[in-house]
Amino acid sequence: MSGRPPGRSIVVATRNPHKLEELGEILAGFELEPLPDSVGLPPEDGDTFAANALGKARAAHDQTGRASIADDSGIAAAALGGAPGVRSARYAGEDATDAENLDLLLAEVGRTGGDRAVAYVCVIAYVDEGGAETLREGRCEGRLAERPRGDGGFGYDPAFIPDDLGDGRTMAELGPAEKHAISHRGRAARALMEAIGPGR
Repeated sequence: MSGRPPGRSIVVATRNPHKLEELGEILAGFELEPLPDSVGLPPEDGDTFAANALGKARAAHDQTGRASIADDSGIAAAALGGAPGVRSARYAGEDATDAENLDLLLAEVGRTGGDRAVAYVCVIAYVDEGGAETLREGRCEGRLAERPRGDGGFGYDPAFIPDDLGDGRTMAELGPAEKHAISHRGRAARALMEAIGPGR
């Protein structure tokens, strides 16, 4: 038996495999576990990212008795008054694909003929074994490309050009380490790690 302690085990309250993979890459030292099939998650009908993230983390904690983590994230376009915001995952409809959501955003921002400034926003909620709650937010400012580029990432990544790098690449053209260093989810996750301590 190894003398090395296991990583802190946390249930991730998502059915999105991309989010699970990204959080696993960012939260080094933690043992992240997929959401059990038996756990039901509430609808993401909150008015804020924080409300949606907390609702999912609380549901996973309440049904498993385990420490749980959840995030809610999206893109906010200046030309659209901050839309799609909390509706980012279903912007083109409840069952819309990533490509359909992105196409709609590109079309609607394009019709304004103006500001292409966008921001990615992520709120991560953590509920520990005893029910104590921690929330952290991360943001990444950028601009919307004219058309999608790149094969990496997911969601709106192919058209999101982050301001941090200044070289015109989209999030979908970055390697995982580059993306996590500047992304909204990476920033929120690192802030959460500072708040709750290392996984080992």
